[in-house]
Amino acid sequence: MKTLKEVACGETAKVKKLNGEGPVKRRIMDMGITKGVDVFVRKVAPLGDPVEITVRGYELSVRKADAEMILVE
Repeated sequence: MKTLKEVACGETAKVKKLNGEGPVKRRIMDMGITKGVDVFVRKVAPLGDPVEITVRGYELSVRKADAEMILVE
């Protein structure tokens, strides 16, 4: 499996697992990124941080450190 950070711009991936613990994992889940949801990578900043994604019909910017905790297929 690869992380959300490794997904190319313009691709869609399905979330398989969330790594991380406690408040970090809770924050990711509160943003709507949960197991089984489809995530579309809209844009990646020139230096790779942040990544702009579309999840559950809305746009969201995720830091590179948080994107590394999201395993997708």
